Amino acid sequence: MRSDEPLAYTEDEIKSFLPSGWMLAGGRDASGRWNPKNSSWQATLIDNVEFDWPVVVKSWEASSLGRIEALRRAIDKVYRERLG
Repeated sequence: MRSDEPLAYTEDEIKSFLPSGWMLAGGRDASGRWNPKNSSWQATLIDNVEFDWPVVVKSWEASSLGRIEALRRAIDKVYRERLG
């Protein structure tokens, strides 16, 4: 994958890394969206007490780590932030 290509994930790919009780925010961009300005994919997760958490995967991370590993690390990072 080139670092300037739009990045996307399926709902199943995202859900496979969500902690128990977490979900994707609903709406039109439930599976996330490409942000060409920042060359990143972004989505909103909702934790088990209904707080919103943004998750971001930068295109260069997906290029260097692989797109699935970059997603896993981004979700893990958000989860650790949630735990404090």
